[in-house]
Amino acid sequence: MTGRDLAEFRAEVRNWCRAHVPADWRHRQTGVPDTEFVRFQQEWFQELRRAGYAVPHWPREYGGGMPIPEQIVLYQELAAHDAPRLVLAFVSVHHAAATLLAAGTQAQRQRHLPAILDGELWVQGFSEPGAGSDLAALRTSARRDGDHYVVSGQKVWASGAQYADWCLLLARTDPKAPKRHGISYFLLDMRSPGIEVRPIRQATGESHFCEIFLDQVRIPAEQLIGAENAGWKVAQQTLGAERGLTMLELAERLGNAGFRWLAEWCAQPGAGGRAIDDPVVADRLAALEIEITGLRGLCRDLVERHEAGNAGPADASIVKLYYSELLQRVMDFGAEVGGPAAHEVLRKPMSGGWESGAWVLDFIGSWEWTIPGGTSEIQRTIIGERGLGLPREPAGT
Repeated sequence: MTGRDLAEFRAEVRNWCRAHVPADWRHRQTGVPDTEFVRFQQEWFQELRRAGYAVPHWPREYGGGMPIPEQIVLYQELAAHDAPRLVLAFVSVHHAAATLLAAGTQAQRQRHLPAILDGELWVQGFSEPGAGSDLAALRTSARRDGDHYVVSGQKVWASGAQYADWCLLLARTDPKAPKRHGISYFLLDMRSPGIEVRPIRQATGESHFCEIFLDQVRIPAEQLIGAENAGWKVAQQTLGAERGLTMLELAERLGNAGFRWLAEWCAQPGAGGRAIDDPVVADRLAALEIEITGLRGLCRDLVERHEAGNAGPADASIVKLYYSELLQRVMDFGAEVGGPAAHEVLRKPMSGGWESGAWVLDFIGSWEWTIPGGTSEIQRTIIGERGLGLPREPAGT
């Protein structure tokens, strides 16, 4: 694709955003009940789908096929126009789709990919009490019983489980095998008998995370994905979906709405004058902008090198670590310059990210990102071992 074509595409996306991004969505999505949040998310997803922007990363035969340079432009423009995020469909269009495309049968793809486009929602059932960062230590069990598997156990930190139709579920099918072996990967219908979902009240007041309790849940054998006891390898395909363009989107949103809120807040007149007139504040603001610019460049480089097949073994970990800890620093600074007034903002809009301008809530929420998909400690281990070639930690058995 030529630069001229990209410029035309950017103009097309800009015009679309000006016509379709609801100008008042932040107001409409603040303090609303779950039913309104779900309805808004489903409608926004279908709006993007009609434009061909909902699943640009999918293969063309399933409704995607957008070249990487166009995808970069698309996410840049959506962020620049402060479009709502596809919070509710994130696992569906990224993790579930990546798993189905990499390891699913043709029947599984034909069943679920069109349904996801129609609004089918997914949750990821990986983490457990005692098996979050050490995912291989999971204890949820699945035993074969005729043409079904019978599953019992508990999952935790399952984002959006209360809304989900299906679950990407890891369970141990061979308790005698080494930790990373003996795990199988299932597609679980969340309407199956024996499932209980309990939302967890978070420090921000939201209930984004959930526990899932599984009591003798029967899963048809055809809903096994990949080979029995080979679920660990399939799970890596799922986790890989958190990298690349999803990180680019988050970086662009931090650099657009996030930093804009911060700069505007610092420029507001207060009792002691404008915060930005303080040289220390101005210096820190400039330093954060430089860091955000670096992050955006790093993300674009990662996406382009991944597409060219030149990505390094630790590149995704570097981006994830940098984003999550920079997000904390930006929100920490926002809460600091916001002063006592920032503590009086007790609600933030749903359908957004971690950069809403509700600084204290955003700061608390920013800690989430140092945990999922591998904690910062795990990312540093990956960078050390795979990127720098340092000696490996002793492997678990």
